[in-house]
Amino acid sequence: MTESPEAGRGAEETGRDAEALSRFVESFAAQLVEAGMQRMAARVFAALLASDAGAMTSAELGEQLQVSPAAVSGAVRYLSQVHMVSREREPGSRRERYRVHSDQWYEALTSRDAVLTQWGRTLREGVESLGVATPGGRRIAETLAFFEYLEGELTQLMERWHEHRAKIFGPDAGQPS
Repeated sequence: MTESPEAGRGAEETGRDAEALSRFVESFAAQLVEAGMQRMAARVFAALLASDAGAMTSAELGEQLQVSPAAVSGAVRYLSQVHMVSREREPGSRRERYRVHSDQWYEALTSRDAVLTQWGRTLREGVESLGVATPGGRRIAETLAFFEYLEGELTQLMERWHEHRAKIFGPDAGQPS
């Protein structure tokens, strides 16, 4: 995998406005936090998303965000678990780079799809245990119906998204550069 010449370089070195970059990262991170994401994870994700290379080391993230390596590590652990970033080793080094992919939203939603499937199984058991004729059983059955509907729609939505992205960004969109 070849890194872009900008990999590992700060905003000043690539001609980017460091203050504008910082404002974007903090603004988008704040919106992600309002939507329920952990604060540090939101900041790390926004920084990776805005970086030219789409990948940074812990040290680079710490420097840009003015946080400790431990804070970056915890954020990356969470982001990896929800499939929003991946870890990769730098060739010939022990250092890891954290990468956001162009398909990160697809990956994140796909992992949520597995959660919906698991919830569906548990909800089905709840309906069977309580009985659909009981008020609790009916609420659980309605919740199950909603998740089953959502699961079907997500699959179709993701297919339409891939088609739409290819029209806008070309047939190789989402492929590693």
